[in-house]
Amino acid sequence: MSIFFVTGTDTDAGKTLVSSALLWRARHMGLTTLGIKPIASGCEQQDGGWRNRDALSLQQQSWPQLDYALHNPLRFPEAIAPHIAAELHGQHLSVTSVEQALQPVLAQKAQFTLIEGAGGWHLPLNNQGQMLSDWVAQHTWPVVLVIGLRLGCLNHASLTVSAIRQAGLTLAGWVVNHVDPDMPYQQENIATLQAIMSAPCLGRIPWLEQASAENAAPFLNLQSLHLVDVG
Repeated sequence: MSIFFVTGTDTDAGKTLVSSALLWRARHMGLTTLGIKPIASGCEQQDGGWRNRDALSLQQQSWPQLDYALHNPLRFPEAIAPHIAAELHGQHLSVTSVEQALQPVLAQKAQFTLIEGAGGWHLPLNNQGQMLSDWVAQHTWPVVLVIGLRLGCLNHASLTVSAIRQAGLTLAGWVVNHVDPDMPYQQENIATLQAIMSAPCLGRIPWLEQASAENAAPFLNLQSLHLVDVG
């Protein structure tokens, strides 16, 4: 059983696309898979409850699929910072509340589990200084970093890697996701990333007109993650 936490250099870096594509690859290798979105803001009413598009994508690539509430236990309709959204609904997020909410799904045993964060690495849980990264550090899960290739990504990537290491965690790998098709000097930026990142690159997803797990999966590999039965 392998568990990885997926974070990004910022909001909209492509965490869900990468997570879903990695789950797709593992699922088609015959592994049991589990995608989890602990906290999601920006949900819509579907099937009698709040549903988040990112969490639905992770659920779709999980095998066997679980009830939606297990894939995404903490969800809020407003597309704002989750801790602010939680307060609007009379809830208080904390490391303890996240742990309690995730216990049922963490008890599930899949060969390949991805837990996708929200926003960037230091997502605030409350105004008392607790962050989602504190919860990740308690579990000592290795981290996969999704780098949205855009102006400023070199700084964001470097700062995120430093923070991950300061937490005592391992950077298991990183993925470049082309989020700006018109970004100049893309190759030069990627070369710089390769020079400053001391972890394996799991792939580079080009700009996709139809961004989907199936379309992104061919550009990724799982070999560096040392999963069971990965050839």
